[in-house]
Amino acid sequence: MHVRHGRKTGTGDAALVAFLVAYSVSSFGTFLNLIALALFTLEVTGGPLGLGAVMAVRVGSGFLFGMPAGRLAARYERRRLMVVADLAQAAAMVVLGVAGQAVGLGGLLVAAAVLGAGNTVFSVSLRTSVPAMVGQDRRVRTNGRLVAGRSLGTVLGYAAAPIVVMAGGFEAAFLINAASFLVSAAVLWLLPLNTNGSGGERTAVPNGGPRTRLTAGLSSAVLGLVLIRGSDAFGSASHNVALPVHAGAEWPGAPYAFMSWFWTAWAVGAIAVQWVCRRTDHGRMAWLGDRAFAAGTVLMSVAFVVAFTGLPIPVLVGVVFVAGLADGLTEVAYLSRLQAAPEAERARLFGLSATAETAGFAAGMATCGLLLEVAPPPVVVAVYHALPVLVVGIVVLRLRSRRAVGVSSGVTKAAKRGS
Repeated sequence: MHVRHGRKTGTGDAALVAFLVAYSVSSFGTFLNLIALALFTLEVTGGPLGLGAVMAVRVGSGFLFGMPAGRLAARYERRRLMVVADLAQAAAMVVLGVAGQAVGLGGLLVAAAVLGAGNTVFSVSLRTSVPAMVGQDRRVRTNGRLVAGRSLGTVLGYAAAPIVVMAGGFEAAFLINAASFLVSAAVLWLLPLNTNGSGGERTAVPNGGPRTRLTAGLSSAVLGLVLIRGSDAFGSASHNVALPVHAGAEWPGAPYAFMSWFWTAWAVGAIAVQWVCRRTDHGRMAWLGDRAFAAGTVLMSVAFVVAFTGLPIPVLVGVVFVAGLADGLTEVAYLSRLQAAPEAERARLFGLSATAETAGFAAGMATCGLLLEVAPPPVVVAVYHALPVLVVGIVVLRLRSRRAVGVSSGVTKAAKRGS
């Protein structure tokens, strides 16, 4: 699919649909793998220490590859980068699926490093590529579809993990994950996707001499959004870690059923984002800007905190649906905002974003378990989600003060010129 200046040519829509399906399949395999790899690591290493080491390597490699991934996406063809990332992860899964427990802890650590780095390179390359693939005018709608596809893959992967492991063992889960990466790689390789700008790409924020001050303000705003995103990842780690503990307390006889209700409601909310995006004027969604991102982050955090207060299932489903909807909308707003940057800057911005998000999630994962030893899940989730709310307040106040100073300075200069 070749798209230039926001217009599609040929079979662009068909190619995009094929890519979205492949991306959803890859997401399914990834989240199937998250459950299977964790259980497999416990079986191989015999305890939580080995599991912690493997998780730390996976997250750590993703963090370390954040900025390098941005530089790679700025320099090389992103379609090839995504294909290489998929093939590397598929190879790691094939090794685990064929060798089984013979891989030992060393093999698990290598596989975790490949998965973490590959996921970051793929994610940064994909996020950077969207405007070149579909044009700036359609990037919001496409981001909504990507969020919906990943959310569907997430809930199906989580739901399928125990079934696949019980039916075919860990090896079957790993090989299915490898196949999902291969599907993604094949679609990326075969489709005529334009993932790099042609140099004449029309950005959402035009360039020009008079734009110097506005560009400086935009950079400050974008850095604030990245900071909010990193703090949101920190808060999100809490409900991911605390949910199994909370589910065991709420439904001692069927904690997995409780978790299924929870994640299904979240996924439906996130998938509904696609409908919201489709209902807007040509996917522009002018209202889905910085303020909507900040407000959505606060709403999402509040909804997750409320979800851990022991609500009846019907009410819980509604609250978690709101959390999923806010989660999806904030991600679409955030991605679309960074994608509005010029082609030359976009890849490095997403590399910085990947670093911030991974660092926040890793810090949350590393500390949340310790706090759960001394405090119940509702308290832990509330404490962790207080951080993104606080960061949103600080960033909003900071940006408002900068704008007020800029306006005051402009009025003073105008008065001097008038006198």
